[in-house]
Amino acid sequence: MKDFNFAKRLYEIRTNAGMSQSKFASVLGITNKAVSKWENAQATPSIEQIIKISEIFNISIDQIVKDVQKKEKKIYKIAITGGPCSGKSTALSYLQESLSKKGYATLVIGETASELILGGISYKTIDTNLNFESYIMNLQIQKEKIYEEAAKHIANCNKVVILCDRGVMDCKAYTTSLQFKQCLDSLKLNEISLRDSYDAVFHLVTAALGAEKFYSLQNNKARYESLEEAIEKDRITLNAWTGHPHLRVIDNSTDFADKMHRLKNEILNVIGEDGNFEIERKFLIEYPNVKQLEKMKNCQKIDIIQTYLLSNNNNEIRIRQRGQNGNFTYYKTTKQNISKLKRLETEKRISKDEYLNLLLNADTSKKQIIKTRYCLMANNQYFEIDIYPFWKDFAIMEIELRHENEKIHFPKQIKVIKEVTGDERYSNYAIASNNKI
Repeated sequence: MKDFNFAKRLYEIRTNAGMSQSKFASVLGITNKAVSKWENAQATPSIEQIIKISEIFNISIDQIVKDVQKKEKKIYKIAITGGPCSGKSTALSYLQESLSKKGYATLVIGETASELILGGISYKTIDTNLNFESYIMNLQIQKEKIYEEAAKHIANCNKVVILCDRGVMDCKAYTTSLQFKQCLDSLKLNEISLRDSYDAVFHLVTAALGAEKFYSLQNNKARYESLEEAIEKDRITLNAWTGHPHLRVIDNSTDFADKMHRLKNEILNVIGEDGNFEIERKFLIEYPNVKQLEKMKNCQKIDIIQTYLLSNNNNEIRIRQRGQNGNFTYYKTTKQNISKLKRLETEKRISKDEYLNLLLNADTSKKQIIKTRYCLMANNQYFEIDIYPFWKDFAIMEIELRHENEKIHFPKQIKVIKEVTGDERYSNYAIASNNKI
């Protein structure tokens, strides 16, 4: 379907600025014919070109992108997990109302385990825990499929958020490693595709950890854990999701109202309501003890192949294969530097076929980066440690922050040499250009 409104608006922006079509094309590094197609609604610019247009005319990126994206329904699937009595039920109601005010159709998938337990199917009534957890996993997957299909057909709304009250990986916290693998095998699924099928995961910390006086069994008939049991469930649930590319922890460092506010703001960032700004700090560290990391329950080893693509502007465009044990997910990412700490990032999950096709547009002046990443959750902060095969004495550790002044609590296993945030020599882009620093 042609977007004549966007075509007309682009024409008005250009002509109001007194810029000819040929001059506009020259600045963008494209042909007159391409600009003509945009202004005749025969084609639309890529997100990279949208960013460049915003720079040329000093126009909000969000405004331009929203106009382009009217053609395509955006569906986000987000898992809200956490320990017992962490505020998930309240959070889901709060988010549904808040996101609806932002123009999103907000769908909520109820907690599957509680549904089964309240319906008489529980770990007490089923012969084995393996069978009970497999029922939960199977039903959760089927519910998500139905909601994802329904999201595609919601009328008069192109922005949809599916909020899951827990997700499939929560089953890992309530089974042994062998039982979880048996569940996956019985459904012919793999852990990577299940875990990374969510656009983001938010872990709400149990009230038993930092807000003990508010911990209660009264508001959920399916809850049974003591304070100590709740803290342990919180820990193993967080470990179950470790390895996801967008895992965030919402702790009890503030009152409950602000806890909900922090959660909402984090989600708005993920879905692009505040521009997908990434605040990241980077550190050069001593080469870590990888055997020790691999034994830790709160750490996951991820294999990454990263390829940079040709770009007509100063934006960094890359594609990435990410996964474990031969199972991978694929992403395309565009980054634009805003400041030393802040970047505008647009990331899209793509299919394997799309990934292979984009490889044909690889920037051959850049080396393909093959690295091992250790995702480590420590002190409710998510660290990513990158090990490169050509470096034997040191590695790179990154952490994405909620705000620029957030204090970092470094893992005790890691020895920091120095901060290298903003030092282009240590960027993946520079490493792809030259292995030596």
